[in-house]
Amino acid sequence: MLLGRAGCSACVAARAALEEVLEPLGLAFEEVDVDEAAARDPELREEYGDRVPVVLLNGVEHSYGEVDVDRLRADLVM
Repeated sequence: MLLGRAGCSACVAARAALEEVLEPLGLAFEEVDVDEAAARDPELREEYGDRVPVVLLNGVEHSYGEVDVDRLRADLVM
């Protein structure tokens, strides 16, 4: 899952990194705008709103800011 927000250039880069890693594996990811999700899940915005982009892997924070593509690939094959 990619947590981000509109107008976030780092979020655009994180999305591209996720696509680079996941598409060849036939995997997809969910993208959630923390500002739009705030009404139904205020804790999400409270926890991650100041640190986007955040990548969650199996519900656990994997990275924020820049996505470490090599680490993500390694963690996906485990």
